[in-house]
Amino acid sequence: MLMLAACGGRPGPGSLAIATTNAPGASEHLLLVATTREKDERPGTYFNGERSQQLNYAEAVVSVPPTHQSGQIEWPAQAPGDPAKDMVLKSASYLDGEEAFRRVLNAELAKREPQAREVVLFIHGYNTRFPEALFRFAQFYHDSSTDRVPVLFTWASRGELSDYVYDTNSATAARDGLERTIRDILASGAKRVHIMAHSMGNWVLMETIRQIKISGKPVPQEKIGLIVLAAPDLDIDVFKSQLKRVGRPERPFIILLSKDDRALKASSIIAGGKERVGRYEDEEELAELGAIIIDLTKLEGQDAANHAKFAQVAAIAPQMRDALVTTGFDRRSEDLSTQANGLGRGIGEIVGTTAGIAITLPVTILTAPVKVLSGSQ
Repeated sequence: MLMLAACGGRPGPGSLAIATTNAPGASEHLLLVATTREKDERPGTYFNGERSQQLNYAEAVVSVPPTHQSGQIEWPAQAPGDPAKDMVLKSASYLDGEEAFRRVLNAELAKREPQAREVVLFIHGYNTRFPEALFRFAQFYHDSSTDRVPVLFTWASRGELSDYVYDTNSATAARDGLERTIRDILASGAKRVHIMAHSMGNWVLMETIRQIKISGKPVPQEKIGLIVLAAPDLDIDVFKSQLKRVGRPERPFIILLSKDDRALKASSIIAGGKERVGRYEDEEELAELGAIIIDLTKLEGQDAANHAKFAQVAAIAPQMRDALVTTGFDRRSEDLSTQANGLGRGIGEIVGTTAGIAITLPVTILTAPVKVLSGSQ
């Protein structure tokens, strides 16, 4: 019930009509899509919430209006919308299988400068329809001002509050598809892939990481960049068991949590009272598992459930990437404390001055992971 207020007027079938008009100052972004959703041939729909027996692919160009506010999705009141004030779909088409996906991916990488030939992979969460996944990622990508190649992995969520169990099973069924997508990206011309998962998408991601670990076919760790777990809808005990199997990552995971996340509180109730990682109180314990914790509790959420705060801090994504990847922030560094303090100050300064976010102390980075990560293996 706490989430119902945010669900009125949500985009459904036909909401992805193509906008044929242009607007001065609008920004267009081409997003690649890999999905376990079923294709839907209805006009303006593309994919629905049912499960496909094969991995499907698409490409889409989303336009962000010149009046865009950071962290917001400017939904059209009626499709296709006005690109001068709405986020709109400019074009979209299916890609004919894995080979076509790889060709387009490599073509997009080749357009970038060598240092930008990287991929940003996003995995959405529970209760998310395809248009919502596409536009949310477009918003995050736009606000982060990155020029890396964006890839959306979208699994078969029905986008209905009552389908929590269906979504959980769909997320579990998507593990093979996500592994295949990650391996395709790593086998491309990409120098590195950065991964962000939100909510139940973290279940898909962590299970896939575990699956890769025990497969006997490791992936090149030097090509794995930043891994961000945003508002993870993960049972804390399951998360611990996953990390035991996976082992401490060379670079610490980034966990974005918020203790006032109402959606995760509801999830905890459904799960028999077991706490979710995304609102876990013992941050130092999470740090001991090999993570850096960014506490967004004091950041005023723009959604009723306080579950999408990650979208409000997109502007700090390049700084996190640079601090944790480019500067080599990992367990092999001899000066983790200095790097962590610098990262904390930088994030605080950036988020504190981002338009549309009114906060006092928006982000806290704990020093606990520094102490742990610099110790014994």
